[in-house]
Amino acid sequence: MKQLVQKLKNGKLQVLDVPDPILSSGQILVQNHFSVISAGTEGSTVNTARKSLIGKAKERPQQVKQVAEVLKTQGPIQTYRAVMKKLEGYSPMGYSTSGLVIDTAPDVRGFAKGDKVACAGVGYANHAELVGIPQNLCVKLHKDTNLEYAAYNTVGAIAMQGIRQAQSQLGETCLVIGLGLIGQLTCLLLRASGVRVIGVDIRDEPIQLARDNCTDLAISSLSEKVVHQIEEFTHGIGADAVIIAAATSSSDPINLAGKCLRHRGRVVIVGNVPTDFERDIFYRKEIELKMSCSYGPGRYDPRYEELGEDYPVGYVRWTEKRNMEAFQHLLVSQNMSLDFLTTHRFKLDDAPKAYDIILGSNTNYCGIVIEYDTIKPLQRPKRIDMGSYRGSGNVHIGFIGAGSYSMNHLLPNVKTNKHAVLKGVMTSGGTSSRSVAERYGFEFCTAREEDIISSTDINTIFIATRHDSHASYTLNALEAGKNVFVEKPLCINEHHLTEFSKLMKKKAHLDEKPRLMVGFNRRFSPLTQKLKQKLGEGAMSMIYRVNAGEMDRNAWMQVEEIGGGRIIGEACHFVDYLIYINGSLPVEVFTYSMHESNNLEDVVSIHLRFENGSTGSVFYLSNGSKKLSKEYIEVYRNGKTAILEDFKKLTIYGSGKSYKKKLIVQDKGQPNAINSFIEAIIKGKPSPIPYEEIHASMLATFLAVESMRTSKPCLI
Repeated sequence: MKQLVQKLKNGKLQVLDVPDPILSSGQILVQNHFSVISAGTEGSTVNTARKSLIGKAKERPQQVKQVAEVLKTQGPIQTYRAVMKKLEGYSPMGYSTSGLVIDTAPDVRGFAKGDKVACAGVGYANHAELVGIPQNLCVKLHKDTNLEYAAYNTVGAIAMQGIRQAQSQLGETCLVIGLGLIGQLTCLLLRASGVRVIGVDIRDEPIQLARDNCTDLAISSLSEKVVHQIEEFTHGIGADAVIIAAATSSSDPINLAGKCLRHRGRVVIVGNVPTDFERDIFYRKEIELKMSCSYGPGRYDPRYEELGEDYPVGYVRWTEKRNMEAFQHLLVSQNMSLDFLTTHRFKLDDAPKAYDIILGSNTNYCGIVIEYDTIKPLQRPKRIDMGSYRGSGNVHIGFIGAGSYSMNHLLPNVKTNKHAVLKGVMTSGGTSSRSVAERYGFEFCTAREEDIISSTDINTIFIATRHDSHASYTLNALEAGKNVFVEKPLCINEHHLTEFSKLMKKKAHLDEKPRLMVGFNRRFSPLTQKLKQKLGEGAMSMIYRVNAGEMDRNAWMQVEEIGGGRIIGEACHFVDYLIYINGSLPVEVFTYSMHESNNLEDVVSIHLRFENGSTGSVFYLSNGSKKLSKEYIEVYRNGKTAILEDFKKLTIYGSGKSYKKKLIVQDKGQPNAINSFIEAIIKGKPSPIPYEEIHASMLATFLAVESMRTSKPCLI
């Protein structure tokens, strides 16, 4: 399919052939007929991308801090990889579209092939021929709906949510500051609900557009008489509410809002403006200030947007989906006309020209619509051949999933192995698939799992998708007779772990020897190898402290159904490490949790007892200082004590002189893990990590969570 993409490195926009989006659980596959460019948001993105590196840094100081932190902890090579991943990758554009349903996931209800729909969502409702949309970001339309109008649904929902926050009532007066696309829609919706509307802007053209179509008064905010004009229009009362739909670094909009409001009036910020207002005005009038979050409740909640869980209408009347439905109802009932909004139309192939208009200064614009060719049959390639071929090794590799971790730690190390040949890559988004294929020299990119797993040209598969899909991809690949390297965790529930055990027994009975490797890389760290060599195996006491840091409760890893939670998603690493260091399997686990940590279960201590008498404790803590290093390990055995600090410094104390080893940069073992796996394939050896240890690590982690919730020890 064709899709409009941008490179952050230079801001170049182009229409590329990319793999179709993968239709995941709870999603709807839509053929776009129209999409709307959000001039403010998308224009800002392109403008930033076209700046120099210094200019980009000035625009995004928070990301500069993150880069500095990576440089400090992981060194220049990893920092370079992380930065170049962002700069050289293709980014999708757009978030408001309309079209026809061409397919649905089996668990989707209420949508059928041929339905007219309006779609929303950054990363979902892209400027592309096909889009995969979660069901809560897609609304079914009336059969008579004008699809061009319907494409305005996302910006319409943003405007509607701002109005709901303003709580404007019939007969009141609302001032809208900023008359771009969202500002015009805000005025239109306010008028449709019986509110008297004042619009202000610094430009003459949008003022005239609003004056002709959607306001009772439209004036320039640069006029010295603007406050007086508003007072006069409101008979000396002032505006009941102000909605700021402007985007600027100036404090003028919010200060103007304070001057124009009545006592105890309301200000709602929809656009990107600073809030360093003149306190005296807001204080004396007791003005209420609110922020409006995008399309409405549900935004940024993965349970709502990705898992399709709804909020009860009796408690949350207007979610983002219900806002979109309300906007579409107004359109189909002909209470509003959007004819005046669309100033430009472009075919998809010409879409890059639209951004030249947005970033230029000589052309007036408001709504810019992209039209898709729906007459010709949609070209849906099963895979896109890149025309590249690298190496003559015997390990022919396919990648399923290639996000940040893959591009920082897996792909660079695979690519440098002389035995590896990169054949095909599949990711959830077509743009990322093509980006990875170009950057690392894959022979093809695809959206179909079978192109990777069923390919006779591929004998080894790396899986680095989100945690909830690890099990299905890995089981399918093992069934197909492939060697598999899957990132941790192997799976996120005991049911799938049982499936793995059955499959491995079945393979053993058939005298097959599949190589299954989980990305428990820390056991392959050079300092880990030295620690194990110096202390040997046997009964020992182990302490593993992880200063994990706070994570947003809405992050995908925190959602149990997607990421498994932080204990299953990450702490399995540290359980595996203790198994490796002492050389025996766990037999009992007991977990304590600090329940006051917002019920996120990421402030815990996991205590393990092992077959050989060893004991080990993993302290996984999200409530510590960011200044402290992340990982710290102590091991006690036979009069010796080893201390490993963040995989950069190892000290071993004994009866004589202490042993000390320090690395220039942190090494958590990823290169050695990958090379050991590939070497095992080349030499016909078993997987570097025995399956019984993989199984024990995952089972102990699942039981650690059970123990935490029951407050009882669990035997393994």
